[in-house]
This record gives sequence, structure tokens and C-alpha cells, in this order.
Amino acid sequence: MRLAAVQRVVRAVEVTPLPKAPLIVLGVINVAGQIIPVFNLRKRFSLKQRQIEPSNQFIIATTRTRVVALVVDTVVGVIERLENEILAPASILSDMEYVEGVTKFEDGIVFIHDLGGFLSLDEANQLDQALKNSQDGADHV
Repeated sequence: MRLAAVQRVVRAVEVTPLPKAPLIVLGVINVAGQIIPVFNLRKRFSLKQRQIEPSNQFIIATTRTRVVALVVDTVVGVIERLENEILAPASILSDMEYVEGVTKFEDGIVFIHDLGGFLSLDEANQLDQALKNSQDGADHV
């Protein structure tokens, strides 16, 4: 993801389940009074699932429509690349969902994720409804 989307990195905390949320949403966390959905990147990319560990971190990032938390094993730093060093995903593979760019290094490549496209329209609507339902339920307790 692009650095401009990142608000901050925080230590992993307990995630509260969010009933009826899309499968890639683990639940929600409260960050400074703001309820933020937590995305499961492993599920989105069909990777082996793991429990969140205290050593994990959350990247708090902004999409076009919401603030989200992404579970990551660790954050090791920030890499700056010039625009001409970022390749279009189609130049690598014709159908790379959720990727807005690719950049090469001597020892590998890095995918730049498209947070704006992480949720389908149906998933975004499902998440909005789940968040609304959870707030409505909190109002009635």
C-alpha cells in the first residue's frame, strides 16, 4: 500500500468479533474511540491462517471510504520508490486482483496493495450493515 494511506502502526490487541461481516473482516478494534474493522490479509490472499499473536502489529490505514486495520506479522520499515520504479500489475500477470503496483529489488519483489479495491461492493455494503447493526445494538444495551 502507498505510504500516504498509512496513519500509523500499533501493537496487536484483542479483536472483537463483528457478526455478519464479510469473511475477510476478523472483527473490530477501538483506536482512540474510533471503531475500526480489522482485515484478514491471509484470508484475502488464500494464505495459511494463524491466530493473532501479541507480537503482531496492525497497520491503521485509510481507504477512499473508511479507516481499516490490517493484521501483519511485523513492520520492518518504509521503502520509498519513484513512480517510474513501480510497474503496473498487468506487466507481471494479466489478472492481479488487489494489487495496484509492483516494484523490484535485487533480492525480490514487493506488491503494492490496492486498499480501495480490497472489498467488493457487496462486501463493503455487508461491512457497513454489520457496523451499523453493532452500533444500533450498543445503543440499546
